Amino acid sequence: MKQYLLSIYQPDGDPPPPEILEPIMRDVNALREELKAAGAWVFAGGLHAPSTATVVRLKDDDVLTTDGPYVEGKEHIGGFTVIKAPDLDAALEWGRKLARAITLPIEVRPLHEDGEHC
Repeated sequence: MKQYLLSIYQPDGDPPPPEILEPIMRDVNALREELKAAGAWVFAGGLHAPSTATVVRLKDDDVLTTDGPYVEGKEHIGGFTVIKAPDLDAALEWGRKLARAITLPIEVRPLHEDGEHC
Protein backbone atom coordinates (compact mmCIF):
# COMPACT_ATOMS: atom_id res chain seq x y z
CA MET A 1 0.00 0.00 0.00
CA LYS A 2 1.12 3.54 -0.68
CA GLN A 3 1.65 6.06 2.08
CA TYR A 4 -0.04 9.45 2.07
CA LEU A 5 0.60 12.63 4.05
CA LEU A 6 -2.50 14.35 5.42
CA SER A 7 -1.38 17.91 6.28
CA ILE A 8 -3.58 19.97 8.59
CA TYR A 9 -3.76 23.66 7.67
CA GLN A 10 -4.33 25.75 10.76
CA PRO A 11 -5.03 29.49 10.93
CA ASP A 12 -2.44 31.63 12.70
CA GLY A 13 -3.38 32.82 16.16
CA ASP A 14 -4.42 31.33 19.44
CA PRO A 15 -6.12 27.94 19.59
CA PRO A 16 -9.88 27.86 20.11
CA PRO A 17 -11.21 27.87 23.69
CA PRO A 18 -11.53 24.50 25.47
CA GLU A 19 -15.29 24.25 24.94
CA ILE A 20 -14.67 24.21 21.17
CA LEU A 21 -11.33 22.38 21.09
CA GLU A 22 -12.21 19.46 23.41
CA PRO A 23 -15.00 18.00 21.23
CA ILE A 24 -12.80 18.38 18.14
CA MET A 25 -9.94 16.51 19.83
CA ARG A 26 -12.37 13.75 20.89
CA ASP A 27 -13.40 13.36 17.23
CA VAL A 28 -9.76 13.38 16.09
CA ASN A 29 -8.85 10.69 18.66
CA ALA A 30 -11.82 8.58 17.55
CA LEU A 31 -10.66 8.88 13.93
CA ARG A 32 -7.13 7.87 14.99
CA GLU A 33 -8.58 4.70 16.55
CA GLU A 34 -10.56 4.04 13.35
CA LEU A 35 -7.38 4.43 11.27
CA LYS A 36 -5.56 1.99 13.58
CA ALA A 37 -8.41 -0.54 13.45
CA ALA A 38 -8.40 -0.34 9.63
CA GLY A 39 -4.63 -0.87 9.45
CA ALA A 40 -4.19 2.53 7.79
CA TRP A 41 -2.37 4.27 10.66
CA VAL A 42 1.37 4.97 10.28
CA PHE A 43 2.01 7.95 12.59
CA ALA A 44 0.96 11.54 13.31
CA GLY A 45 2.36 14.63 14.96
CA GLY A 46 1.44 18.14 15.95
CA LEU A 47 3.81 21.02 15.28
CA HIS A 48 4.77 23.97 17.45
CA ALA A 49 3.93 27.49 16.22
CA PRO A 50 5.64 28.69 13.00
CA SER A 51 7.64 31.17 15.09
CA THR A 52 9.65 28.20 16.43
CA ALA A 53 10.79 27.20 12.93
CA THR A 54 14.33 27.55 11.63
CA VAL A 55 14.98 27.48 7.89
CA VAL A 56 18.24 25.92 6.69
CA ARG A 57 19.16 26.97 3.15
CA LEU A 58 22.13 26.43 0.85
CA LYS A 59 23.42 29.65 -0.71
CA ASP A 60 26.50 29.27 -2.87
CA ASP A 61 28.77 27.10 -0.71
CA ASP A 62 27.36 28.24 2.63
CA VAL A 63 24.45 26.83 4.58
CA LEU A 64 22.51 29.68 6.15
CA THR A 65 19.96 29.47 8.96
CA THR A 66 17.10 31.89 9.41
CA ASP A 67 14.67 32.10 12.33
CA GLY A 68 10.98 31.84 11.60
CA PRO A 69 8.88 30.08 8.99
CA TYR A 70 9.94 29.63 5.39
CA VAL A 71 6.89 31.54 4.19
CA GLU A 72 4.71 34.05 5.99
CA GLY A 73 1.01 33.42 5.66
CA LYS A 74 -2.37 33.47 7.36
CA GLU A 75 -2.24 29.73 7.95
CA HIS A 76 0.43 27.13 8.55
CA ILE A 77 0.81 23.38 8.81
CA GLY A 78 -0.22 22.68 12.37
CA GLY A 79 0.11 18.91 12.25
CA PHE A 80 0.09 15.88 10.02
CA THR A 81 -0.88 12.24 9.79
CA VAL A 82 0.81 9.62 7.63
CA ILE A 83 -1.48 6.82 6.51
CA LYS A 84 -1.37 3.71 4.32
CA ALA A 85 -4.04 3.42 1.65
CA PRO A 86 -4.45 1.27 -1.46
CA ASP A 87 -5.03 4.31 -3.70
CA LEU A 88 -5.71 8.05 -3.79
CA ASP A 89 -9.48 7.59 -3.52
CA ALA A 90 -9.09 5.73 -0.22
CA ALA A 91 -6.59 8.33 1.04
CA LEU A 92 -9.00 11.14 0.11
CA GLU A 93 -11.77 9.43 2.07
CA TRP A 94 -9.53 9.44 5.16
CA GLY A 95 -8.72 13.10 4.40
CA ARG A 96 -12.44 13.91 4.29
CA LYS A 97 -12.97 12.17 7.63
CA LEU A 98 -10.07 14.11 9.16
CA ALA A 99 -11.40 17.41 7.77
CA ARG A 100 -14.81 16.67 9.33
CA ALA A 101 -13.22 15.76 12.68
CA ILE A 102 -10.75 18.62 12.95
CA THR A 103 -12.84 21.23 11.06
CA LEU A 104 -9.74 22.49 9.18
CA PRO A 105 -8.50 22.06 5.60
CA ILE A 106 -6.52 18.89 4.88
CA GLU A 107 -4.02 18.46 2.05
CA VAL A 108 -3.59 14.86 0.87
CA ARG A 109 -0.33 13.99 -0.91
CA PRO A 110 1.28 10.67 -1.80
CA LEU A 111 4.77 9.96 -0.50
CA HIS A 112 7.42 8.65 -2.87
CA GLU A 113 7.92 4.93 -2.54
CA ASP A 114 11.38 3.39 -2.18
CA GLY A 115 13.22 3.73 -5.47
CA GLU A 116 11.13 6.66 -6.72
CA HIS A 117 12.97 9.92 -7.32
CA CYS A 118 12.08 12.92 -5.22
